[in-house]
Amino acid sequence: MKLFNKYDLSGIVINDPGLKGYINLDPLLVPKTTGRNTSNRFWKAKYNIVERLMNKLMVPGHKGKKHKLTSGSCTGKGLMVYKIVQKTFDIIEGRLKKNPVEVFVKALENAAPREEITTIEYGGARYPQAVECAPLRRVDIALRQMVQGSYSRCFNKKVRIEEVLAEEIIKAYNTDQGSQAISKKLELERQADSSR
Repeated sequence: MKLFNKYDLSGIVINDPGLKGYINLDPLLVPKTTGRNTSNRFWKAKYNIVERLMNKLMVPGHKGKKHKLTSGSCTGKGLMVYKIVQKTFDIIEGRLKKNPVEVFVKALENAAPREEITTIEYGGARYPQAVECAPLRRVDIALRQMVQGSYSRCFNKKVRIEEVLAEEIIKAYNTDQGSQAISKKLELERQADSSR
């Protein structure tokens, strides 16, 4: 069974040992499980990784506590998001001549931060402390940064979301700092390094 009846998921290898259990590449035709695994918050690791990208595309505009929508494309319509991801993968395949799901998985591995900072309060004083990032959170952060970077680049501009998302994934695949996900990862790890 091939994803979108085009892309084979069987030959894709996840090189990052920390993310192996959290990037699901089970074969399926249509990446839509309609909330089958929502009874436990950690079960989103059971979703196919392409479906998790689609779910992130449906709500891109939450930045912290501000519910600011960053594009007109985020209306929560599953079919619209399905078509966006399909066209994005077609663009990636056309540019790189590789399996786009493999490119996407490698981009996720490159964009997932290993460390982040938290605030510790000790004796009335607050100071940042470096902590390791949980694997499920690493995937979440990488997906969110890819989607928010794409939507912020195409909002109020003539460029389409499919082209911008494909460009974001390709830049993350090449570890180019033009990708928002890669630049935010490097910034997070730099902050964590300085507050160790």
